[in-house]
Amino acid sequence: MTEKDKQTEDKIFDAATEVFIEKGMDGARMQDIADRAGMNKSLLHYYYRSKDRLFNAVFEMIAMKMLKKFAPVFDANVLFEDKIRFFFREHISFLQKNPRLPAFLLNEINRNPSRIKQFMANIDIESFWMILFTQHKEELKKYHITRENIPQVMTILVAITVFPFAARGLLKEILAKQNLKFDDFLEDRKTFAADFVISALQNMHLSTAEDESKTKNHDEKKRT
Repeated sequence: MTEKDKQTEDKIFDAATEVFIEKGMDGARMQDIADRAGMNKSLLHYYYRSKDRLFNAVFEMIAMKMLKKFAPVFDANVLFEDKIRFFFREHISFLQKNPRLPAFLLNEINRNPSRIKQFMANIDIESFWMILFTQHKEELKKYHITRENIPQVMTILVAITVFPFAARGLLKEILAKQNLKFDDFLEDRKTFAADFVISALQNMHLSTAEDESKTKNHDEKKRT
């Protein structure tokens, strides 16, 4: 690929990403993308023969970009709680720069479930779990995070960051009634959300330990 071809592809990708996020797969037209990229539609078709092929490339690029953003989560030298703080800080910052992204992804995942299924087929979830388990075995045990409930934990983390952007219009109105700004709310959320989750995990640990203690005492009384 020549440097000119690469520049043209980059221009198409940037334009297509903007248009797809704004209008979704169904609402976007190849002419819209060509206009945004400042080129004629025939040149656009030369690089990408169909809208569906271009959309798949953009969708996969966005998903991979998000995954790479959080690569430090798998750094062995970072403490588990620091990884939680890193996730909230970086994920919310990323979405602040791409506020339409959550609605776009949710809409397209629901519109075409096979696309996310195909994308996930190339991701080894088991290896992610094994990396975390190897790095934080004692911490995961302490917080009672297991292979079985890790999907619950991950869903909570993502939902806490995504919801304010998915419901941005409603949340802005609610905050405005309290004389609060949405951007200030998001900045506070980077710390608040991390503290909240870590506190919840600690409380879950204490609650589980208390239940286990009660069960043990009960069993001992029965034996006597």
